[in-house]
Amino acid sequence: MTERANDKIPADVAGTLAGLFRERVSRTPDAVAYRQYDDSTGQWNDSTWAAMGNEVARWQAALANEDLQPGDRVAILLRNCKEWVVFDQAALGSGLVVVPLYTDDRAENSAYILNNAGVKLLLLQGMEQWERLLPVREQLNTLTRILTLEPISAPEGETRLRSAADWLPEHNDGLRNADGAPDELATIVYTSGTTGRPKGVMLSHRNILANSDSALEIVHVHGGDMLLSFLPLSHTFERTVGYYIPMMVGATIAYARSIPELGEDLLNIRPTILISVPRIYERVYNKIQAGLAEKPPLATKLFNLAVETGWRRFQHRQGRGSWHPAFLLWPLLDRLVAGKIMAKLGGRMRLAASGGAPLPTPIAKVFIGLGLNLIQGYGLTETSPIISANPEADNDPASVGVPLSNLEVKVDANDELLTRGPCVMLGYWDNPEATRDMIDAEGWLHTGDKARIENNHIYITGRLKEIIVLANGEKVPPADMEMAIALDPLFEQVMITGEGRPYLAAVIVLNPEQWENFARGIGLDPADPAILVSESVEQAVCDRLSGLLSEFPGYAQVHRATCILEPWTIENSMITPTLKLKRNRIMEHYSDAVENMYAGH
Repeated sequence: MTERANDKIPADVAGTLAGLFRERVSRTPDAVAYRQYDDSTGQWNDSTWAAMGNEVARWQAALANEDLQPGDRVAILLRNCKEWVVFDQAALGSGLVVVPLYTDDRAENSAYILNNAGVKLLLLQGMEQWERLLPVREQLNTLTRILTLEPISAPEGETRLRSAADWLPEHNDGLRNADGAPDELATIVYTSGTTGRPKGVMLSHRNILANSDSALEIVHVHGGDMLLSFLPLSHTFERTVGYYIPMMVGATIAYARSIPELGEDLLNIRPTILISVPRIYERVYNKIQAGLAEKPPLATKLFNLAVETGWRRFQHRQGRGSWHPAFLLWPLLDRLVAGKIMAKLGGRMRLAASGGAPLPTPIAKVFIGLGLNLIQGYGLTETSPIISANPEADNDPASVGVPLSNLEVKVDANDELLTRGPCVMLGYWDNPEATRDMIDAEGWLHTGDKARIENNHIYITGRLKEIIVLANGEKVPPADMEMAIALDPLFEQVMITGEGRPYLAAVIVLNPEQWENFARGIGLDPADPAILVSESVEQAVCDRLSGLLSEFPGYAQVHRATCILEPWTIENSMITPTLKLKRNRIMEHYSDAVENMYAGH
């Protein structure tokens, strides 16, 4: 273990997020802070903490030349890169409030956020982001400066637009410390908005630092770690766990080039820690299953034996199972199956975290069985974001872990999980009514999730507002059913419907490649668009769904299905930037198809 391994900067020493950065630069100036791919040279380049400090100071000198006052809002619309960190730290150290934006969000949504927060300065990536904002340019009335990281040609009359290279001075006067007090506003993070307009979550320096500090008591990250960052930094999960926590301990961050190149980047970077959302694990799982379907039955039997044996070993190490003779087979199973899959993750992975949404237990079982040290956590943007996480030595994949030590948690009479502590947000920006709805008079934040607490572990049992009540009064949790269905590679996206109806139905986006195999398997031509809505396809799909939902009650079965091939995306307004379904929007768009599934009932 290197000297850097235990070089943690406590929250009370950092004081603020900019204070955390200055302390890190001071402690380990020559250590590698960030690794980033340079398209022009085709090389991965390293940046030390000292180099990052110089860049931040240069950006702070430029910000000082703008008409900005402490507390003014500035926004960032970049893909993950070291410049994201530079701008964030330059703004925070200048007493400004950072508003992160999603690079693939709709222009109307970005315009609403910029205006609602009263943003004065915006940093864009380049031409793609600029063209995305062009339709709403006239609405961006609060902006006085628009910067682009990549040079673009400014339209005639657009005096606000400048390239960062032209705007930045050649020299700097050192890092500034105008970041204010720990309890002052640091950032406004807008929630995805599955219904209605997004709300701006106000987080202080103390909120995020307290969350980071306490999380490190459960999730052990140290200075020798290498993390591969690919979740958007505009998401609080990635920002806290994949940016501020590594800075707190001095770990190195490498920025993935893109999701399609993630597999290659894993082999090049060989990270020790991976932070992801369930969807990534689901995609890898589905790819494994699709690959096994094309191999001889023996390969599937060997794979299943490796998973089952690995899972038994995990349970034994956790103290929840006894020794089993099958453990003697593990060296062989590791060499033939598990080790090969772990090698595709770089071969050095010691910890993988999943958050942002529930991780289906069957998927967790597969990866844990193959030897991945996978832990699930839970939280909300409004809690900075971590509420709980599974300790490595007390990891129950069916739970979302144990609460952070500086948070109180309880379950109320409605089984809703409540939490209170220093990680809870200051409130919603310019929305006191929504704040009162979220945080009660005693300071308890209402998560909206139903839960139970056993052995200090939190088990999420459903959503208070995402329960379908059928016409016969039976209650169904659609998200649980949707997760079970999405385990099948054929089904890319799914939404269950049935509120007030006699039975459940589903609108399903099929995987195009799997659809072709499925259609041919039942003797139909996948190129014929008419068969997608045929009775034979619907019946075959419902039969397949029945098997996937066999563990649910009899009334929680899908009786009708509408199959489509067009994916739900942020661009077509069907999902949020954090990949959550916009149920009302989907229902509205497919209203005719939904009504047809209930015709005559």
